[in-house]
Amino acid sequence: MKTEKNETILTEPAALSAKSLLRFVRISPRKVRPVINAIRRRGVQEALYLLMALSNKAARITEKVLKSAAANAKVLGMQEDRLYISDIRADGGPSMKRFMSRSMGRSDRILKRSTHLSIVLKEGNEKSASAPAGGMADSAEAEGKEKGKKSKMKLPFGREKKKAAAAVS
Repeated sequence: MKTEKNETILTEPAALSAKSLLRFVRISPRKVRPVINAIRRRGVQEALYLLMALSNKAARITEKVLKSAAANAKVLGMQEDRLYISDIRADGGPSMKRFMSRSMGRSDRILKRSTHLSIVLKEGNEKSASAPAGGMADSAEAEGKEKGKKSKMKLPFGREKKKAAAAVS
């Protein structure tokens, strides 16, 4: 059986993606997840505007990591106006164990949790501010409009939720 040494296998080029990772952040993943859920599958510019409007520590941290991922994408030659957040996650990191004294000589354990935050950006097909066309959110909105029913809208969390609920009604 003969084999040629100069065989070349042509494959499709893999889609470019830019990644940014921040590890061992001293904030609980539970506090970061509502923020990242608000910007998941959105365009980079839209996500940055949304993060600037939020006033908590998790939003500041996420904003810095998102800007870093956008800079990485720029270095890779990706078009900035077509970028969207394809994957974002806040995984739990190591916990620092501390003890707090209680009455009658007892103590309680306190876990100071940390987070590993990672963001992956990809280019969309069109120049748009959000994820590529055909997403689940677009089809759900279209179905709700066709049936004439009110579609359930994701509201922000915290103090903004009350303001948004008052504006909707």
